[in-house]
Amino acid sequence: MYAVIELGGQQWKVAVGDRLAVNRLPYPEGSEFTVEQALLVAEGENVRVGKPYVPVAVRLRVEQHLRGPKVVVFKKKRRKGYKRKYGHRQPLTIVSVQSL
Repeated sequence: MYAVIELGGQQWKVAVGDRLAVNRLPYPEGSEFTVEQALLVAEGENVRVGKPYVPVAVRLRVEQHLRGPKVVVFKKKRRKGYKRKYGHRQPLTIVSVQSL
């Protein structure tokens, strides 16, 4: 059984036991929350597609908050002496799927 849910502005295909690294969520570590709507729910051959949502309760647990890998942005214009280097680390939340 799996479901496609919308979380943190993105769509995720989830099943029980999956761990996801999503954009930072406003829940403390160790807490549980529920996503009440899914875009699609599949149970074997039975597939329910929402118009736009299927009512289902997906229970998620916040494992930890962290920052993703560093992304380096380097800009340069040749022969002009122009160079800029920026770095960015995306704040992430690791969540695990407890039940569907």
